[in-house]
Amino acid sequence: MKNTVLVTAIGSFSAEAVIGTCKREGLRVVGCDIYPSSWVVNSQDVDVFYQAPYATDTKAYREFMKELCENEQVDYILPLTDAEIDVFQQWRKEVPDFGGLRGKICISSEKTIDLCRNKWETEKFLTEKQVCRMIPGRRLEDIEPGEIFSYPLILKPEDGRSSQGLRRIFSQEEMEFALGQCQKEKAAYLIQPMISGGVTTVDVVRNSKTGSCECLPRRELLRTLNGAGTSVAVFRDSELETVCRNIAEALDVQGCVNFEFIEHRSEQGETEWYFLECNPRFAGGVAFSCMAGYDMVKNHLNCFSGKDIEVMGNIKNQYLARRYTEYRMEESKHGQEA
Repeated sequence: MKNTVLVTAIGSFSAEAVIGTCKREGLRVVGCDIYPSSWVVNSQDVDVFYQAPYATDTKAYREFMKELCENEQVDYILPLTDAEIDVFQQWRKEVPDFGGLRGKICISSEKTIDLCRNKWETEKFLTEKQVCRMIPGRRLEDIEPGEIFSYPLILKPEDGRSSQGLRRIFSQEEMEFALGQCQKEKAAYLIQPMISGGVTTVDVVRNSKTGSCECLPRRELLRTLNGAGTSVAVFRDSELETVCRNIAEALDVQGCVNFEFIEHRSEQGETEWYFLECNPRFAGGVAFSCMAGYDMVKNHLNCFSGKDIEVMGNIKNQYLARRYTEYRMEESKHGQEA
């Protein structure tokens, strides 16, 4: 009998690669999304589709998950978005064993997720561990009234995701306006110097039980406004990959996550990697790693099914790009929709 995996948010960037790997691995795939199946192309590729409530409606989302997982006899749950991971994270803090939720949720530990979802705590933790180069930050609440800054600066939410709420500040006037807006929002913000350079992301998969870890970097040449790469250059760099393994060990990552760096050129012409954040989920561009020659999704599943991850072979430098294709959709004939 096939094991059943639930893939959430199947309209998201990473979903096609995740569903494809699960099917190739012989798993029965149940998919869900907040939109009806006729709006979501990936609904054609799953065995059963359900329309889900918004994860922000915590009570409804938990009830939906418990009923779906029981009805479909789910063995593994793969949340694809930060919002859903936040719900599962809070759920396991409040209710032992998720109140009897069926299926293993394939995400890192509670402690790891807490660290990764707070940029200030991540900076303090990794700075103390001295495993990577960090951009020095300050909390907005520690800023003195009338303080003068050196520009340009970055102002971003401590718990932000996908570049949401990020502001680039180039003058004292812009700073004063931004500070006023942040105070109205009553949210925690972090101030950092703006480091020049492009964004490099690294897909990292680690088995916390064995300590095995593999990393595959890519430079993001073109990306959407919310930070998803659409044209990338996959490459190997032993120094960067060693840094990523050290970060993953320090954070005690389990499964596949994504690290983001600024690739900065020093005045001496040397490359400096500044760590930005750990996204404790598949990156939107995880398909690039799979296409380049290492299946991050398969090895993520290995971490939660009692297997060790595979050793990465000789992957060559290459350019990869994503394009969009139109599909004719039909009404759903299975599962549940609102």
